[in-house]
Amino acid sequence: MRIAIVNDMALAIEALRRVVSSSGEHEVTWMARDGEEALRRCREDTPDLILMDLVMPVMDGVEATRRIMAECPCAILIVTASVSTHGELVYEAMGYGALDAAVTPTLGPAGELEGGRSLLDKIAHLGYAIGHSHPRNAVGALPPVRQADSGTQPPLVVVGASTGGPQALAALLSGFEADFPAPVVIVQHVDPDFAAGLAEWLNHRCELSVRLAANHEVPQVGEVLIAGRDQHLMLRPGGFLAYSPEPHELINRPSVDVLFDSAAHYWLRGGIAVLLTGMGRDGAEGMLSLRHKGWHTIAQDESTSVVYGMPKAAVTLKAACEVLPLPAIAGAVKARLKPLLETSQKI
Repeated sequence: MRIAIVNDMALAIEALRRVVSSSGEHEVTWMARDGEEALRRCREDTPDLILMDLVMPVMDGVEATRRIMAECPCAILIVTASVSTHGELVYEAMGYGALDAAVTPTLGPAGELEGGRSLLDKIAHLGYAIGHSHPRNAVGALPPVRQADSGTQPPLVVVGASTGGPQALAALLSGFEADFPAPVVIVQHVDPDFAAGLAEWLNHRCELSVRLAANHEVPQVGEVLIAGRDQHLMLRPGGFLAYSPEPHELINRPSVDVLFDSAAHYWLRGGIAVLLTGMGRDGAEGMLSLRHKGWHTIAQDESTSVVYGMPKAAVTLKAACEVLPLPAIAGAVKARLKPLLETSQKI
């Protein structure tokens, strides 16, 4: 791929340049020292991918991301030196269309690179997402369903999101009151280093408790659980959550499809699935599985999506019962929960 580097620190630029050049597959097409220069260069020569810093003079990375995605869109990976300090800026940039975030590699005292391999893996992953064909492999055989009393389970809400997801998730969750009667489980495509910060950021933007999902816990009413590892988050027999490295072959990890497929098998009470803005098609086939099991499925519409990829794939497969603008989704979820809760009370 043709990759551009936007950073105001000489050492960071050199580290990024060495990482890209070391791959043997990619080339540095241009470099810029601030967001305004990056915007100008991007208008003249749009690369396949931009490695975008956040804190820069003249124009920062958030504004540069917003302007580039509006005027000369291309794939943008946020690369920042500090996860804890710049977490909120990361989620803001992702709301404007940045695909993901990574930690800036560093040059050691002897000139050795630290963190280069993980950045190259991230670049390779994005390479598939922005145009390389990579057919989704089957999630694989799931363990047999262990029958449980579905009447003891509340309905479940499962959500998948990618590009533009943090802002969309904030909008969705802010529409749920403190007495929201269902647990919520979310897969958002984001680097694991930023997952805890995302949960905290969302926790301050809604009335529900938002935190990272833990291994072997059962989703509870009033909680929002977010996948927080470089592994798939799935439901298992008995309705508890588990992290797993398998299936290894899936490009997205965690995968929305894996969560959705497992919910179709193991959350016997049923519920509602929501597929929000995002590049690619992750979640579409899993949503179809849920619809076949009687779940109500909602896809975000094109007009309110930052990238109409994942929801569009669900619509194409006829996996979505409804296609709605983002501001209408929370109300639709609450309306669809009412008959499920009434059924639960009769059991």
